[in-house]
Amino acid sequence: MNIRTTAYEDMMAFQRQTEALGQVAGRLGWDQETMMPRGATNQRAEESGAMEAVLHARRTDPRFEGWLAEAEAKGKVEKANLRHIRRSFTRNAKVPSRLAEELARVTSVSQGIWAEARASNDVAAFLPSLKRVIDLRREEAECLAQGGSLYDALIDDYEPGATAASLGAMFDGMRPRLVALRGAILDAEHQPDSIEGRFGTEGQMKVARELATAFGYDWDRGRLDLAVHPFSSGSGSDARITTRVVESDPFNCFYSTIHEVGHACYELGIDPDYALTPLGAGVSMGVHESQSRIYENQLGRSRAFTGWLMSRMRAQFADFNAKDADAFYGTVNKVRAGYIRTEADEVQYNLHVMLRFDLERAMISGDLAVGDLEAAWNDRFKADFGFGVDKPSNGMLQDVHWSVGLFGYFPTYSLGNLYAGCLNQAMRAALPKLDEDLAVGDTSAATAWLRENVQQHGGLYEPREVIERACGFAPHEGPLLDYLEEKFSAIYKL
Repeated sequence: MNIRTTAYEDMMAFQRQTEALGQVAGRLGWDQETMMPRGATNQRAEESGAMEAVLHARRTDPRFEGWLAEAEAKGKVEKANLRHIRRSFTRNAKVPSRLAEELARVTSVSQGIWAEARASNDVAAFLPSLKRVIDLRREEAECLAQGGSLYDALIDDYEPGATAASLGAMFDGMRPRLVALRGAILDAEHQPDSIEGRFGTEGQMKVARELATAFGYDWDRGRLDLAVHPFSSGSGSDARITTRVVESDPFNCFYSTIHEVGHACYELGIDPDYALTPLGAGVSMGVHESQSRIYENQLGRSRAFTGWLMSRMRAQFADFNAKDADAFYGTVNKVRAGYIRTEADEVQYNLHVMLRFDLERAMISGDLAVGDLEAAWNDRFKADFGFGVDKPSNGMLQDVHWSVGLFGYFPTYSLGNLYAGCLNQAMRAALPKLDEDLAVGDTSAATAWLRENVQQHGGLYEPREVIERACGFAPHEGPLLDYLEEKFSAIYKL
């Protein structure tokens, strides 16, 4: 007996295979940053290029035109799938297959070149590769923008609906209060101690695994590895995380781990019925970052949770300076001069993002030549932070993003912080006893609230709609800035 399938069913069966192949391509990237032999770089570039060619061909398959014209949506899930597939098809059809394949191949090689250049502090070794990546991304943006803003076309990859103008307005609303708060903190008479001691790799990784478990990471569907730049990869039943270790600074490892657990738990928390469909992944990088940042900061750096973390560190490391839980809380949240975005405190983190936002916009527009990037970075950093960059690995070589072509990605970090501030306000109103739970290392009420209100929906709603539904109000910067001023005024006795 033959059963005739509908256009929607045919399209979704095809899409399921495409999503599965996309997961395989992602696994190639995970392997390259964790376990791949150094000598395999060129071969991996060919493999990545071949996978992208297959994926691009599937995403632009001419059958989509007929499927999309004939498909009927019977409910909100079907409507959301059609919205994502139509957007993907329309967008990918504008990009030649040759360009998509070349971007995958070049960025795979560029990532390895960046890692080597970062390790040796050799900017010159990275610049030709970076220029090639930017040239290709500009070419792609020209295909997508069709006469409009190139940078807006790239932003749309990561945060649909956002523009440079809207993000710039967000930064303009945040900068004055952040700068004023930072100034008051740095001038404050009371200054928390910095962490002191030696924290071995094995001990740090043991605590990191405890932290991941405490935040609900599912070890049956994930794993923790070391990488140069911490990241999360995968979705559905396979969401992996990485961290890094600096023996003099255990918080680098611990909070990178919690951050990446936030990303992974978003993917693992999506309704399993959405697996290998367009709804089966985080809806945008801004919403994704809201999960990693609220796990890391509003929960992980809270007074209640840091008290529990101190007890876990005491069990693992006998000798470090923390006279009591209040002092340790101040140490965890200490605002200090530093170069590295991923290690920055909550007050200064967004200032790092603003720097990158302005520089990459200038490179994509052609107003900043790649050869002038290091000087432009160093000048801007000194103006914003008050001291000079000491070496390239603490400056323009510190992030992996530009080497792999992620232009338009950086501003979503601050958008995620803004969303996290809104979610934290709503979550704490719903969970009045949250701090009592966090004080004993129990995050389950918080993570369940986030899973129910944000994570389970995957791509069902538009990005801002997800946050507005969870919070009950339109997202804005007020809750984040109010939270920061209240928290750090208390720590620094302002």
